[in-house]
Amino acid sequence: MNDLFSLKGRVALVTGGSRGIGRMIAAGFLAQGATVYISSRKAQACDATAAELAKIGPCTSLPFDVSDVQGVRGLAAAIAQREPALDILVNNAGAAWGEAFDTFPESGWDKVVDLNMKTPFFLTQALHEPLKRAARQRPAKVINIASIDGISVNQWETYSYAASKAGLIHLTKRMALRLAQDNIVVSGIAPGPFASEMNKQARDHAEEVAKRVPVGRIGTQEDMAGVAIYLASRAGDYVVGQTIAVDGGVTLARG
Repeated sequence: MNDLFSLKGRVALVTGGSRGIGRMIAAGFLAQGATVYISSRKAQACDATAAELAKIGPCTSLPFDVSDVQGVRGLAAAIAQREPALDILVNNAGAAWGEAFDTFPESGWDKVVDLNMKTPFFLTQALHEPLKRAARQRPAKVINIASIDGISVNQWETYSYAASKAGLIHLTKRMALRLAQDNIVVSGIAPGPFASEMNKQARDHAEEVAKRVPVGRIGTQEDMAGVAIYLASRAGDYVVGQTIAVDGGVTLARG
Protein backbone atom coordinates (compact mmCIF):
# COMPACT_ATOMS: atom_id res chain seq x y z
CA MET A 1 0.00 0.00 0.00
CA ASN A 2 2.93 2.37 0.54
CA ASP A 3 3.50 2.89 -3.19
CA LEU A 4 -0.14 2.75 -4.30
CA PHE A 5 0.08 6.12 -6.05
CA SER A 6 3.76 6.04 -6.98
CA LEU A 7 4.84 6.44 -10.61
CA LYS A 8 8.52 5.84 -9.92
CA GLY A 9 10.22 4.19 -12.87
CA ARG A 10 7.28 4.82 -15.20
CA VAL A 11 7.54 6.63 -18.55
CA ALA A 12 4.67 8.88 -19.61
CA LEU A 13 3.72 10.91 -22.68
CA VAL A 14 1.27 13.80 -22.31
CA THR A 15 0.02 15.43 -25.49
CA GLY A 16 -0.96 19.07 -25.22
CA GLY A 17 1.38 19.13 -22.25
CA SER A 18 2.74 22.64 -22.60
CA ARG A 19 -0.16 24.37 -20.85
CA GLY A 20 -3.49 23.99 -19.08
CA ILE A 21 -4.70 20.56 -18.07
CA GLY A 22 -1.86 18.77 -19.85
CA ARG A 23 0.71 20.71 -17.89
CA MET A 24 -1.14 20.03 -14.62
CA ILE A 25 -1.05 16.31 -15.33
CA ALA A 26 2.60 16.33 -16.39
CA ALA A 27 3.60 18.16 -13.20
CA GLY A 28 1.68 15.67 -11.09
CA PHE A 29 3.31 12.69 -12.79
CA LEU A 30 6.77 14.18 -12.27
CA ALA A 31 6.07 14.76 -8.60
CA GLN A 32 5.25 11.07 -8.24
CA GLY A 33 8.52 9.97 -9.83
CA ALA A 34 7.67 9.45 -13.51
CA THR A 35 9.82 10.35 -16.50
CA VAL A 36 7.61 12.58 -18.62
CA TYR A 37 7.58 13.60 -22.26
CA ILE A 38 5.31 16.46 -23.25
CA SER A 39 4.20 17.29 -26.75
CA SER A 40 2.45 20.27 -28.30
CA ARG A 41 2.17 21.95 -31.67
CA LYS A 42 4.20 25.05 -30.75
CA ALA A 43 7.84 24.07 -30.26
CA GLN A 44 8.90 27.15 -28.32
CA ALA A 45 6.11 26.81 -25.78
CA CYS A 46 6.71 23.08 -25.45
CA ASP A 47 10.44 23.56 -24.88
CA ALA A 48 9.85 26.31 -22.31
CA THR A 49 7.35 24.27 -20.33
CA ALA A 50 9.60 21.20 -20.34
CA ALA A 51 12.47 23.32 -19.01
CA GLU A 52 10.29 24.59 -16.18
CA LEU A 53 8.88 21.17 -15.33
CA ALA A 54 12.37 19.68 -15.35
CA LYS A 55 12.84 21.40 -11.98
CA ILE A 56 10.41 18.79 -10.60
CA GLY A 57 11.76 15.76 -12.45
CA PRO A 58 12.95 14.47 -15.84
CA CYS A 59 10.82 16.15 -18.49
CA THR A 60 11.52 16.25 -22.23
CA SER A 61 9.90 18.32 -24.98
CA LEU A 62 8.76 16.55 -28.16
CA PRO A 63 6.94 19.19 -30.23
CA PHE A 64 4.69 17.70 -32.89
CA ASP A 65 1.44 18.71 -34.56
CA VAL A 66 -0.73 15.65 -33.95
CA SER A 67 -3.79 17.00 -35.76
CA ASP A 68 -3.13 14.55 -38.59
CA VAL A 69 -1.90 10.98 -38.81
CA GLN A 70 1.48 12.03 -40.20
CA GLY A 71 2.19 14.05 -37.06
CA VAL A 72 0.87 11.22 -34.89
CA ARG A 73 3.30 8.77 -36.47
CA GLY A 74 6.15 11.26 -36.12
CA LEU A 75 5.53 11.59 -32.40
CA ALA A 76 5.28 7.83 -31.97
CA ALA A 77 8.59 7.37 -33.78
CA ALA A 78 10.25 10.04 -31.62
CA ILE A 79 9.18 8.22 -28.46
CA ALA A 80 10.35 4.89 -29.84
CA GLN A 81 13.81 6.35 -30.48
CA ARG A 82 14.12 7.38 -26.84
CA GLU A 83 12.30 4.72 -24.85
CA PRO A 84 11.96 0.94 -25.31
CA ALA A 85 8.50 0.99 -23.72
CA LEU A 86 5.79 3.48 -22.79
CA ASP A 87 3.92 3.00 -19.53
CA ILE A 88 1.42 5.87 -19.69
CA LEU A 89 -0.15 7.75 -22.59
CA VAL A 90 -2.34 10.78 -21.88
CA ASN A 91 -4.34 11.86 -24.93
CA ASN A 92 -4.94 15.47 -23.93
CA ALA A 93 -4.32 17.60 -27.04
CA GLY A 94 -7.58 19.20 -28.09
CA ALA A 95 -9.36 22.07 -29.80
CA ALA A 96 -12.68 23.89 -29.56
CA TRP A 97 -14.83 25.97 -31.91
CA GLY A 98 -17.85 28.07 -31.04
CA GLU A 99 -20.17 29.52 -33.66
CA ALA A 100 -23.89 29.91 -34.34
CA PHE A 101 -25.70 26.92 -35.84
CA ASP A 102 -26.54 28.69 -39.11
CA THR A 103 -22.93 29.65 -39.86
CA PHE A 104 -20.98 26.82 -38.22
CA PRO A 105 -18.31 25.90 -40.81
CA GLU A 106 -17.02 22.57 -42.01
CA SER A 107 -13.50 23.68 -41.04
CA GLY A 108 -14.64 24.16 -37.45
CA TRP A 109 -16.12 20.68 -37.48
CA ASP A 110 -13.15 18.87 -39.02
CA LYS A 111 -10.45 20.61 -36.99
CA VAL A 112 -12.10 19.81 -33.67
CA VAL A 113 -13.38 16.30 -34.37
CA ASP A 114 -10.07 15.22 -35.91
CA LEU A 115 -7.93 16.40 -33.01
CA ASN A 116 -10.31 15.54 -30.18
CA MET A 117 -11.48 12.13 -31.32
CA LYS A 118 -9.46 10.80 -34.26
CA THR A 119 -6.02 11.66 -32.88
CA PRO A 120 -6.43 9.78 -29.56
CA PHE A 121 -7.36 6.64 -31.47
CA PHE A 122 -4.54 6.77 -34.00
CA LEU A 123 -1.89 7.86 -31.50
CA THR A 124 -2.80 4.95 -29.25
CA GLN A 125 -2.68 2.68 -32.28
CA ALA A 126 0.76 4.02 -33.26
CA LEU A 127 2.05 3.47 -29.71
CA HIS A 128 0.44 0.07 -29.26
CA GLU A 129 3.71 -1.85 -29.39
CA PRO A 130 5.62 0.23 -26.79
CA LEU A 131 2.54 0.16 -24.57
CA LYS A 132 2.41 -3.65 -24.85
CA ARG A 133 6.09 -3.90 -24.00
CA ALA A 134 5.52 -1.87 -20.84
CA ALA A 135 2.52 -4.02 -19.98
CA ARG A 136 4.66 -7.14 -19.63
CA GLN A 137 5.57 -6.00 -16.12
CA ARG A 138 2.31 -4.38 -14.98
CA PRO A 139 -0.62 -2.72 -16.74
CA ALA A 140 0.17 0.12 -19.11
CA LYS A 141 -2.26 3.02 -19.07
CA VAL A 142 -4.04 5.14 -21.66
CA ILE A 143 -5.96 8.13 -20.29
CA ASN A 144 -8.20 10.06 -22.67
CA ILE A 145 -9.07 13.63 -21.68
CA ALA A 146 -12.69 14.27 -22.55
CA SER A 147 -14.93 16.99 -21.06
CA ILE A 148 -18.11 17.33 -19.05
CA ASP A 149 -19.51 18.87 -22.24
CA GLY A 150 -19.50 15.33 -23.62
CA ILE A 151 -21.74 14.27 -20.71
CA SER A 152 -24.18 17.18 -20.39
CA VAL A 153 -25.03 20.21 -22.51
CA ASN A 154 -23.46 23.61 -21.90
CA GLN A 155 -24.86 27.01 -22.84
CA TRP A 156 -22.55 27.67 -25.79
CA GLU A 157 -22.88 26.62 -29.43
CA THR A 158 -19.83 24.37 -29.52
CA TYR A 159 -21.30 21.65 -31.70
CA SER A 160 -18.19 19.83 -32.86
CA TYR A 161 -16.57 20.07 -29.43
CA ALA A 162 -19.52 18.54 -27.60
CA ALA A 163 -19.90 15.81 -30.22
CA SER A 164 -16.19 14.98 -30.23
CA LYS A 165 -15.97 14.72 -26.44
CA ALA A 166 -19.10 12.55 -26.23
CA GLY A 167 -17.59 10.39 -28.95
CA LEU A 168 -14.29 10.15 -27.08
CA ILE A 169 -16.07 8.95 -23.94
CA HIS A 170 -17.70 6.15 -25.89
CA LEU A 171 -14.49 5.43 -27.81
CA THR A 172 -12.73 5.04 -24.45
CA LYS A 173 -15.11 2.20 -23.59
CA ARG A 174 -14.57 0.44 -26.90
CA MET A 175 -10.78 0.82 -26.79
CA ALA A 176 -10.73 -0.37 -23.18
CA LEU A 177 -12.35 -3.69 -24.03
CA ARG A 178 -9.89 -4.40 -26.82
CA LEU A 179 -6.70 -3.22 -25.11
CA ALA A 180 -7.47 -5.02 -21.85
CA GLN A 181 -6.44 -8.14 -23.80
CA ASP A 182 -2.91 -6.67 -23.91
CA ASN A 183 -2.85 -5.64 -20.24
CA ILE A 184 -3.38 -1.99 -21.26
CA VAL A 185 -5.96 -0.19 -19.13
CA VAL A 186 -7.85 2.60 -20.89
CA SER A 187 -9.84 5.19 -18.95
CA GLY A 188 -10.82 8.83 -19.20
CA ILE A 189 -11.17 12.13 -17.39
CA ALA A 190 -13.92 14.66 -18.06
CA PRO A 191 -12.74 18.01 -16.67
CA GLY A 192 -15.10 20.76 -15.65
CA PRO A 193 -14.05 24.38 -15.08
CA PHE A 194 -10.26 24.61 -14.93
CA ALA A 195 -8.30 27.72 -15.87
CA SER A 196 -6.79 27.12 -19.31
CA GLU A 197 -6.52 28.50 -22.81
CA MET A 198 -9.40 26.18 -23.72
CA ASN A 199 -11.58 27.45 -20.87
CA LYS A 200 -10.99 31.18 -20.86
CA GLN A 201 -14.12 31.77 -18.81
CA ALA A 202 -12.64 29.85 -15.88
CA ARG A 203 -9.24 31.43 -16.45
CA ASP A 204 -10.36 35.05 -16.75
CA HIS A 205 -13.58 35.07 -14.70
CA ALA A 206 -12.93 32.48 -12.00
CA GLU A 207 -15.11 34.11 -9.33
CA GLU A 208 -18.10 34.37 -11.66
CA VAL A 209 -17.72 30.80 -12.91
CA ALA A 210 -17.33 29.55 -9.33
CA LYS A 211 -20.87 30.73 -8.57
CA ARG A 212 -22.17 28.00 -10.90
CA VAL A 213 -20.03 25.28 -9.32
CA PRO A 214 -21.67 23.43 -6.39
CA VAL A 215 -18.42 23.37 -4.36
CA GLY A 216 -17.98 27.11 -4.96
CA ARG A 217 -14.65 27.20 -6.82
CA ILE A 218 -12.97 26.26 -10.07
CA GLY A 219 -10.57 23.33 -10.27
CA THR A 220 -6.93 23.53 -9.23
CA GLN A 221 -3.77 21.82 -10.45
CA GLU A 222 -3.98 19.42 -7.51
CA ASP A 223 -7.54 18.44 -8.43
CA MET A 224 -6.53 17.48 -11.96
CA ALA A 225 -3.17 15.94 -11.06
CA GLY A 226 -4.81 13.88 -8.33
CA VAL A 227 -7.24 12.02 -10.55
CA ALA A 228 -4.64 11.54 -13.30
CA ILE A 229 -2.15 10.08 -10.80
CA TYR A 230 -4.87 7.79 -9.47
CA LEU A 231 -5.69 6.42 -12.91
CA ALA A 232 -2.03 6.15 -13.97
CA SER A 233 -0.85 4.42 -10.79
CA ARG A 234 -1.49 1.00 -9.24
CA ALA A 235 -4.51 2.54 -7.54
CA GLY A 236 -6.34 2.78 -10.87
CA ASP A 237 -5.48 -0.63 -12.33
CA TYR A 238 -9.06 -1.91 -11.98
CA VAL A 239 -10.76 1.17 -13.46
CA VAL A 240 -11.44 0.07 -17.03
CA GLY A 241 -13.26 2.12 -19.66
CA GLN A 242 -14.67 4.62 -17.18
CA THR A 243 -14.52 8.40 -17.62
CA ILE A 244 -14.38 10.30 -14.33
CA ALA A 245 -15.99 13.74 -14.18
CA VAL A 246 -13.75 16.13 -12.24
CA ASP A 247 -15.96 19.18 -12.07
CA GLY A 248 -16.95 20.14 -8.54
CA GLY A 249 -20.48 18.88 -9.21
CA VAL A 250 -21.23 20.93 -12.36
CA THR A 251 -22.53 17.98 -14.34
CA LEU A 252 -25.00 17.11 -11.59
CA ALA A 253 -26.10 20.74 -11.27
CA ARG A 254 -26.81 20.93 -15.02
CA GLY A 255 -29.22 18.08 -14.41
